[in-house]
Amino acid sequence: MQGLYLVTPNWDDTDRLLQLTEQALQAAPIALLQYRHKEAGPDQRAEQAAALLALCRRHNVPFIVNDFVELCEQLDADGVHLGGTDAEVAAIRNRLGQQKIIGASCYGDMPRALHAQDAGASYVAFGGFYPSRVKQYAVTTQPAILDQARELIRVPTVVIGGMTPQNAAPLVARGANMVAAISSVYQAESVAQAVGQFHTLFVQQ
Repeated sequence: MQGLYLVTPNWDDTDRLLQLTEQALQAAPIALLQYRHKEAGPDQRAEQAAALLALCRRHNVPFIVNDFVELCEQLDADGVHLGGTDAEVAAIRNRLGQQKIIGASCYGDMPRALHAQDAGASYVAFGGFYPSRVKQYAVTTQPAILDQARELIRVPTVVIGGMTPQNAAPLVARGANMVAAISSVYQAESVAQAVGQFHTLFVQQ
C-alpha cells in the first residue's frame, strides 16, 4: 500500500460525492478509498457506501469503511478503519479474518502503533500533523515519529491532518507510505490535478 489514501467528506449529496470520487479514481492510481460520513443515518450510509464500493470495484481500488464494522461485513468491503475509541484491533481482526484490511488511528502515539501492529493492523495512521478543515484534533504529531516508524513499524504508515501535496512532501520523504486527504482533493478547483500532484510525491520516491 503506497500513495494517496482518499477519504470521503461528510456530504449528503450522493451524486456529487460519486461524481468527484470518480474523477479522482480516473486521474491517477489511488492506494485506498475510505468512506467516512459521521453524520449520515444508517440508510444513507449504506446507500453511499454501496455506490462507492461499486465505483472502486470498477477502478480496482480497495474500499474500506470508517468505524462501521457491520457495514463492512454487509457489503463485503475490503476492510475497516478503526479510530482511537473504536473496537480493539485484535477483536476486529478475529471477526473479519486475515484477508481484510484493518487500519488503526495512532495519533502521535508510538506505543499505540506498536500495539496495533502486534494486534493485526494492516496499516497504522499517524496525525494530525497540520490543522485540518474537516476533523478537529490536536495538532501535536511531530514529523520525527516517522523516523521511529521506519525502525519499529513493519506495516505501512499513513499521515493525516491537513494534508496538501506541498506539506505532505517532507513526510513522504521521511518514509510515510500513504497520505490521507479529504479537503485538498474534494474541495480542489481540479480534483484530477490534486490527485495527480499527490501521486507525483510517490513517483519521485
